[in-house]
Amino acid sequence: MDSNLIRNIAIIAHVDHGKTTLVDQFFKQSGMFRDNQSITERLMDSMDLERERGITIAAKNGSFRYKDYVINIIDTPGHADFGGQVERVLRMADGCLLLVDAQEGPMPQTYFVLKKALALQLPVLVVINKIDKPAARPNWAVDQVFDLFVKLEAPDKLLDFQVVFASAKSGYAINDPADPIEGASMVPLFEKIIAHIPPPSGDPEAILQLQVNTIDYSPYLGKLGIGKVVNGSMNINQSIAPGKLWRWPAWMTSP
Repeated sequence: MDSNLIRNIAIIAHVDHGKTTLVDQFFKQSGMFRDNQSITERLMDSMDLERERGITIAAKNGSFRYKDYVINIIDTPGHADFGGQVERVLRMADGCLLLVDAQEGPMPQTYFVLKKALALQLPVLVVINKIDKPAARPNWAVDQVFDLFVKLEAPDKLLDFQVVFASAKSGYAINDPADPIEGASMVPLFEKIIAHIPPPSGDPEAILQLQVNTIDYSPYLGKLGIGKVVNGSMNINQSIAPGKLWRWPAWMTSP
């Protein structure tokens, strides 16, 4: 597939600002499911503990299609206890969506995740979420986010960020808080992702380089290495490395 038709984005935010709910809407409105199909809420929160506590604990990746594009998304934890995962998986992304609650504005974890994204010089698309709250202050929230960018000394090219106003729960995004919401969908957000998040920069003709960021296990597939193809390309059922048994070096083994 042409790499220019791929977008790799991470969704970052303070806890409970709507990351996983937004991902659910991405999947629903991209046509992944039938209209009459029963879909579990918070689809990406697959761990039992995540469903029990109602929070995201481990970062997870998913993918959907919009028009001719493939958009790969990484849903990240919002709790400060799992901030290390956010820092690690941001290296797989070429840009990020920063979700901010329209009523609360930027919160402590917003500062942390934005700082990590700016350190990697990732383009940031700001999503002011939950604009349907009775006490929502979307324009105030944008001003607060801008102040946070300035406080973190964002470079000029990242300081001029794009903004979308949304309600992930209701399933719509608009470009201006004054725009009508009747019949609105996530299309304005999809379009801004395509327009403002760059495609991967690697060379598909080079030798394969895969940056593994997460190790997982599947009862059906066995051990999984999840990461980003930096250069080269991969195909289904392609053998990547000879099946040699790796052994610990002698100096690392205990007597």
